[in-house]
Amino acid sequence: MRHSLRHLIVALGVSALVVVFPGTPQSANADQPTYDLNTLAGKVASVNGTAGLQIRFSALIEQEAAEENAATATAAITPAHVLSSPLDGTSVAAPAVTVNKDTAAASQNETAIAVDPNNPNRIVAAANDYVARTWSCSVSGTPCSALGDAYSGTYFSNDGGATWCCVASDPAHLGTLIPGVERLTGGIYDAGGDPALAFDSHGHVYYAGLGFNRTSAPNTVAVNRGTFDASGKLSWSQPTFINQTTSPSTLNDKEWIAADTHVTSAFRDRVYVTWTRYIFGTGKGNYVQSPIFFASSSDGGATFTAPTNISSNVLYDQGSRPVVSPDGTVYVFFEGSTRLAQLSSQYVVKSTDGGATFSAPIAVSTVSDIISPANTVFRVNSFPAAGAAPNGDLYVAWSAEVPNSGATFAGDPNCAFFIAGTAAVKANCHAAAVFSKSTDGGLTWSAPSPIFVGLNASNRTADGYPVTQPDGTTFNAPSSTGRVETFWPGVAISSSGRVYMSAYAADVVSPWQTCASSPPPPEGRINCTTLGNYIHNARLDYFVANVGATGTTSQKVTTHPINTRYHFGGGFIGDYTDLAVGSDNTFHALWTDTNNVQEVRWWYGFEFVPTKIHQQDVVTASGNF
Repeated sequence: MRHSLRHLIVALGVSALVVVFPGTPQSANADQPTYDLNTLAGKVASVNGTAGLQIRFSALIEQEAAEENAATATAAITPAHVLSSPLDGTSVAAPAVTVNKDTAAASQNETAIAVDPNNPNRIVAAANDYVARTWSCSVSGTPCSALGDAYSGTYFSNDGGATWCCVASDPAHLGTLIPGVERLTGGIYDAGGDPALAFDSHGHVYYAGLGFNRTSAPNTVAVNRGTFDASGKLSWSQPTFINQTTSPSTLNDKEWIAADTHVTSAFRDRVYVTWTRYIFGTGKGNYVQSPIFFASSSDGGATFTAPTNISSNVLYDQGSRPVVSPDGTVYVFFEGSTRLAQLSSQYVVKSTDGGATFSAPIAVSTVSDIISPANTVFRVNSFPAAGAAPNGDLYVAWSAEVPNSGATFAGDPNCAFFIAGTAAVKANCHAAAVFSKSTDGGLTWSAPSPIFVGLNASNRTADGYPVTQPDGTTFNAPSSTGRVETFWPGVAISSSGRVYMSAYAADVVSPWQTCASSPPPPEGRINCTTLGNYIHNARLDYFVANVGATGTTSQKVTTHPINTRYHFGGGFIGDYTDLAVGSDNTFHALWTDTNNVQEVRWWYGFEFVPTKIHQQDVVTASGNF
């Protein structure tokens, strides 16, 4: 984002961070407006409107708060123009593999992935899946696409990621959509998503996600347990709900899950879930705080302990990530702020008794939160990813706005847009995926360093220039293409100690023709009635690094640059990416890609003549280096 996070009301899939100006109290102003806490939009507006805060919900919650209402088309629509670029692919090229298998141009984004510790060829992936928005079916005469919403999608592979299952086509054929949460899958909630995955030592896989309504208060964290049969087919249990609530003063957001798979641990196969609990005042609906909460299960996810607050005096938080070390110690990383902090920080708390008690928060590093990479409009964040090595070493990675000079990779007020101003940050700073390491159980941490040293020192490549504007003038490449920006890191550490990290890199800039006029969304997401001018548009590649290797070792795993302008008006491509590694040291990266082209017929209740569009897919690639 290139503007204050508190002004954002739209975003799809993770977390909130808080940065408080020095000396700013956390109480509501006397003239603060009243917010409707029964709706997602009201809660998001409350957080974004709180004086002195730089905070947001997860991208999923913000996107759903601003989600367009579905409608039923009276006749099939023929789009005048469909925005596209000749520079983009029409399919995902090998060796990258498309994980989701819908064929009707549904959106998938926000990726999670896990490998069975007993079988490196067995992999489960997850994403927010909007497949129901494109289903060609009806329920009581209403198109399924008008009833669908964000759904909790999963996909599995038994051959190391070469092929994936399954397809979801209607409420009677759910593929591997998570059951029992959203209404079209037999649950009680309008929508769900924000997926996270973890395997236990017996090969069960756990899926954590959210369930919520857009225009009423009920919401929850949900955990389903997946089991593979002898033929390798995956089936899911009904959900166990954590912190299920109908109170308008509480909203659960950005959960994550971990399981203890370690033979040497006294808490083997215990399942841990963390999330952000947003709390609002019941008077005018003002935002109060957003601590990190924790629960655990010792019976395979059937029941969970009562939720507990583990963030102590760090009250304004988001983006928690639990990990388990070989001795059974549980570490939870999150981004947060104390009451009068100038910058937010990455924090860690730990438990040595299976989650019964936690230490006080320890600051890993201050953070200058990233704004949207240059020439993009999608929402971003600086939430952490983390892992524990077999020898107990800890690694945590995040995205930071850092000086172009390379003077520091920790928090820098000169790179904080709410202090220095967005123009100054654009001129003097760029987004970089960085990491820190601890060798003493999280007590002390190394100074942050870039994951991709070479990318961090490079400029973007210009592609596709010049082009002719509608008025006949020439649109040339920018005189300065700008720095490569890396963000949304993943961390995966193998049982032998191989430390992989990954991230998007905005490494290409190219022309993109805008839409000058269109019907309102959701129809306008596909149908452009008048084309507009070209603008500069960043495109992304996905990279994986072995940070423990001698020298700089990294690989680009995308096979074609990714255009983020497709679906959701370019404002949402996820909130995180993920990375997993098997016992064979093979990594599996999972990201959102837009190079596939498919035909859409149904979209949010509107019927189109079969129209080819780019879609958001989740795509994987594997490697070992």
